[in-house]
Amino acid sequence: MTTHRILVPPIKCQGIKTKLVPWIKAIIPSDFDGRWIEPFMGSGVVAFNVRPRKALLADSNPHLINFYQCIAKGEITAAITRRFLEREGAELLRSKGEYYYLVRERFNRDGNPLDFIFLNRACFNGMIRFNRRGEFNVPFCRKPNRFVQAYITKISNQVQAVADACALGDYEFRCQDYSVTIAEASARDLLYCDPPYIARHTDYFNGWDEGHERQLAKLLADTQARFILSTWHGNEFRTNQFIHSIWARYSILTKDHFYHVGAKEDNRNPMLEALVTNFSASYEEEKPPRAVQMTLLEKKAVYNG
Repeated sequence: MTTHRILVPPIKCQGIKTKLVPWIKAIIPSDFDGRWIEPFMGSGVVAFNVRPRKALLADSNPHLINFYQCIAKGEITAAITRRFLEREGAELLRSKGEYYYLVRERFNRDGNPLDFIFLNRACFNGMIRFNRRGEFNVPFCRKPNRFVQAYITKISNQVQAVADACALGDYEFRCQDYSVTIAEASARDLLYCDPPYIARHTDYFNGWDEGHERQLAKLLADTQARFILSTWHGNEFRTNQFIHSIWARYSILTKDHFYHVGAKEDNRNPMLEALVTNFSASYEEEKPPRAVQMTLLEKKAVYNG
């Protein structure tokens, strides 16, 4: 079920758990043998690295699900991705970047999954954000030469890695509400929930507020499955109030993490991440000598130069 090398998926998004994958994998119960279920799939980075035999990967964003369904069915391959990005990247360069907005308009009209990967890898900070009409509205990253050969090769290899992961197991991708997905979990299954972090990140496919957080807590309290929930514990400015209220009944592990993605400077902060579980979990990692350890405030000072 495990692999040492971290598979980075082709879709970029805010809050991606690439660097937290070893931590999440380390607390998976050794007797887990059911379905790995994600009600908030996002980039898919955790599932593709856990490599379960069976998985139900769901999200409310139809474009994410459509993209991964196309990879699983062989409709999008590494070769197809390469040819598409070479052609579209050349147009982007010739137009000095203006072609990005033509592709964005085309995507919002037709929903082509290849246009989705193009926009995701050429937009500002790799953000996934939609307006109230469900239209992708992130601006261009202002790099007309974005799709150089090395970058195209990297993305194509990531598509191939996802295709290989899907080929090794029974993976089902669905666009549906998280409540429907959680309701399908059985006692043998393991739920990994990575909802939008309340009071931090919002798009209009995954808007999240206190009502959603409390509904999720109730659904997880009622499930027969074991679960792992990713959330934020706090940073130097504030703490997540729900850690000390609705999630306080569960086992809570924390770990320092630093996010480099965010449209606003206030969102580019060191973060104390939390994993909430309804089973006993522990994690030990080798720490550097005290002389080279940094606090959250020190990490922010280094990043801000």
